[in-house]
Amino acid sequence: MKKSIIFISILLSIFLMIGCVSAGFFDFLDGFDVLNDNPDNTFVVGFNSQFPPFGYVDSNGEYTGFDLELAQEVAERNNWTFKAQPIIDWNTKKFELDSREVDCIWSEFTINGREDDYTWTEPYFNNTKLVIVRGDSGIDSIDELNGTTLEVQQGSSILKTIAENETLNKTFAKINEVDGYDTAFMDLEAGVCDVIIIDSCLGKYMVTEKFTDAKVLDQPLSDEVYGVAFGKGDEGLKNQVQDTLNDMYDDGTVKRIAQKYEKYGVPEGVIYPN
Repeated sequence: MKKSIIFISILLSIFLMIGCVSAGFFDFLDGFDVLNDNPDNTFVVGFNSQFPPFGYVDSNGEYTGFDLELAQEVAERNNWTFKAQPIIDWNTKKFELDSREVDCIWSEFTINGREDDYTWTEPYFNNTKLVIVRGDSGIDSIDELNGTTLEVQQGSSILKTIAENETLNKTFAKINEVDGYDTAFMDLEAGVCDVIIIDSCLGKYMVTEKFTDAKVLDQPLSDEVYGVAFGKGDEGLKNQVQDTLNDMYDDGTVKRIAQKYEKYGVPEGVIYPN
């Protein structure tokens, strides 16, 4: 009789343990569903934090910039939680987008030459490339760049421009790719390179705020446009962002945000819908 009671007690204990484990397991699954739903309410914007005035770290240690302010406003109008996600290695930007680590790339990102790689919003900014040299270099024209060493950001669209321009391609004795334009400007000051080619507003920011001894040549290179890039086929999210941007154009919000960066030429580059 005692053995029967002990056996029944063991069985009851086993069933209780199974019930607890099952309940915990289903609670875990419920939590997993919540995590999966979270991206629908969180707008994760991939950007390069070394691209002022479009995306950078301000004096308070906060991410800000023209692009990020636009993106945050889009998020607020859609009741999304905004998250600015810096892409540490800019060469991995497409992988991070395709793997849904970020919802979009919004970071003075050039459409030209990448039209078929992403799903794009309408262009929102006209950009030119600036040629920058040391102030004491004695170089005053693009025609005087023969045999110089050029530095550009890794993955920059200027590399494609140079490759497709036979004259420009033969101009430079050496082309170095660096991980960021802070490095490029320090190399310029140190004489490691002779010239930098850079996006217009970023170049104006760097020369105005950090490297005031550098000189911008009067002849800009290549016109191009920026857009917000989404994963291929992500039409739904793209359309929602575009519709919100259109409302922001209509009510003057885009213009207001652009004016905050007037010193760097942002208002002049904004593309307004017809």
